[in-house]
Amino acid sequence: MNLHVEIDDHSGFCFGVVYAIQMAEDILDETGKLYCLGDIVHNDEEVERLRKKGLEIINHEQFDALRDSTVLIRAHGEPPETYRKALEQNIELVDASCPVVLKLQNRVREAYNHQEPIMILGKHGHAEVAGLKGQTNGDAIVIEDFSELDSVELPKKVQLFSQTTKSTKKLYALRDELVKRGVEVDFNDTLCRQVSNRDIQLREFAKKYAKIIFVSGKKSSNGRVLHDVCKEINPNTYFVSSKNELRPEWFSDGDTVGICGATSTPQWQMEEIKNTILTF
Repeated sequence: MNLHVEIDDHSGFCFGVVYAIQMAEDILDETGKLYCLGDIVHNDEEVERLRKKGLEIINHEQFDALRDSTVLIRAHGEPPETYRKALEQNIELVDASCPVVLKLQNRVREAYNHQEPIMILGKHGHAEVAGLKGQTNGDAIVIEDFSELDSVELPKKVQLFSQTTKSTKKLYALRDELVKRGVEVDFNDTLCRQVSNRDIQLREFAKKYAKIIFVSGKKSSNGRVLHDVCKEINPNTYFVSSKNELRPEWFSDGDTVGICGATSTPQWQMEEIKNTILTF
């Protein structure tokens, strides 16, 4: 097939992920071994690349059993409990928490210290949300879906925050819904602008091509949000997490194809997807 394929200039790792992976690679080049608490990035192929260099992903249960080791904290950040345990267990933490996430954690902690009810728009169980909730001793109300508002006791006044990678539209809609329900909202727009601006950029990108291939790990919250943005603008949008998921029947001779991805999608993977498409 004669296909014209281009990669979106704005897609790929955000600076927080670049920073975390660079720190990991520097240590791995020096020592050949490093533990990471949770997936360093929500992209299985990038995790596998780093695993081959000596990165070992551990969960919190394995972390609790560690002693006298070095552990990387990924960009999502961690709750205070993790830092306390590290001190007790003589674990050296390499803190690659994203500066945007750290700033948000500080704001949540400050609001909590003023004894204000906290609500967080975020995905239940997500690492960043666990880190944020940890700033409130677990007291924050986490809302993933608006239907959950019916099953929680809403305070008269609330400090509203958001996981940094949620959609702008959903955050502002939650604020409006709370106001409609009679809650006084102290509103904090804590979205990462590098992520939320991609929403705008992708809308323009998705218009330009006959087909869009969105590349992301299946675990990436940001990936799901940005894929939906593309799909809304261009119904001929396909989600893939590896080159093996590409199908020749998606394309027609002469198609223009745009490749884009999440903040956790490496550039090398988008290049690999492009090269595979060009063989069709």
